[in-house]
Amino acid sequence: MKLYGFGPTRSLRAQWALNEVGADYEFISISLRAGENQTPQFLQLNPAGKLPVLVDGDVVVPESAAIVLYLADKFKDKGLMPADGAQRAAVYRWVMFAVTELEQPLWRIARNSFIYSEAERQPSDIVIARREFTAMAAILDRHMQGREYIVGDRFGAADCVTAYIVDWGDNQGLIGDMPALQAYLERAYARPTAPRRIAAAFAELAPAA
Repeated sequence: MKLYGFGPTRSLRAQWALNEVGADYEFISISLRAGENQTPQFLQLNPAGKLPVLVDGDVVVPESAAIVLYLADKFKDKGLMPADGAQRAAVYRWVMFAVTELEQPLWRIARNSFIYSEAERQPSDIVIARREFTAMAAILDRHMQGREYIVGDRFGAADCVTAYIVDWGDNQGLIGDMPALQAYLERAYARPTAPRRIAAAFAELAPAA
């Protein structure tokens, strides 16, 4: 297997799933700063030009949440996806919740903070996005009260996807009043299979030329 990724991006959660299942893989760094994600070769893998992308033989899987679900299905014996139908539905529910309700406001904050050119940024949308993330994160915080993992009694696919987003929210100072999420975050990243936290991954990036 090959995982094409870069630093503090959603590549981290794909790495997390790969680590959880014990897969043998090669990490291929694609520099967003150098525009390597827009080369013809990379665009053949993912026309959207985004990371990460997993290549498993003839199978090419863009989108980090899809990679996590693919690995959970491929390595069924590792337990990232429960066998019970109701619990599988819960996994799908929380993965979709994470990437739509939690992640999108964080992307809006990032775009209007440093991704967009200064002329394109809308500071007022940062305020709205922070409010929207906090409201949705509070739902997950209530869900996590009395729980160790998002679904069932073991770490799984929903955790690989969501813990990264919770860390992103924490990096923005948005979960300070959510004790269940704070405890969940510390517990998840204490796992030996956990990737670097986002702040550490940013710190490892070489200064831009």
